[in-house]
Amino acid sequence: MNYNHVKGKNKGEIVIYALSTCVWCKKTKKMLNDMGIEYYFVDVDTLSGEERREAQEELGKWNPSGSFPTVVIGGEKCIVGYDPDKIKKGLGHGK
Repeated sequence: MNYNHVKGKNKGEIVIYALSTCVWCKKTKKMLNDMGIEYYFVDVDTLSGEERREAQEELGKWNPSGSFPTVVIGGEKCIVGYDPDKIKKGLGHGK
């Protein structure tokens, strides 16, 4: 599966499982862009066949409900939904 890469400050590997049409997914990406943070993302709805199955399987390991966005930080923390405070905390910013 190919992840899209957005360059920025390295805060550990950050992966976003998203939908291309999801407003909350877009807000999550914009927040990271505005903060200048490096991350990888995959828009699951744009995939098909084996790639889509693989993405859904990976997503399910972190978020069994399969909702979007799902943000995985450093392969250890998972934040489900658009929650700026939790995301910033997970990145070592703010509260």
